[in-house]
Amino acid sequence: MCRHRPRCPSAQAADRDAAKSVARDRVSGWSLLCNGVVVFDDTGELLPDGRVINPHRVQL
Repeated sequence: MCRHRPRCPSAQAADRDAAKSVARDRVSGWSLLCNGVVVFDDTGELLPDGRVINPHRVQL
C-alpha cells in the first residue's frame, strides 16, 4: 500500500506503527496505516492477515 519514499515498515516489521496514517476516525479511536495495519487508540492493533495485537501501553 505504501507509495511514498522512503517506504514505511511492513505490517510484519517490529516498527510497523511507524507507518504513515492514511485514514483516521477520532470518534471510534482508530487509524489505518499505509501498511494495512489498523491501530487503535488503546494501542491495540489489527494486522492485515487478521491477527490481533493486544494493547501494549507503557505503564508509568
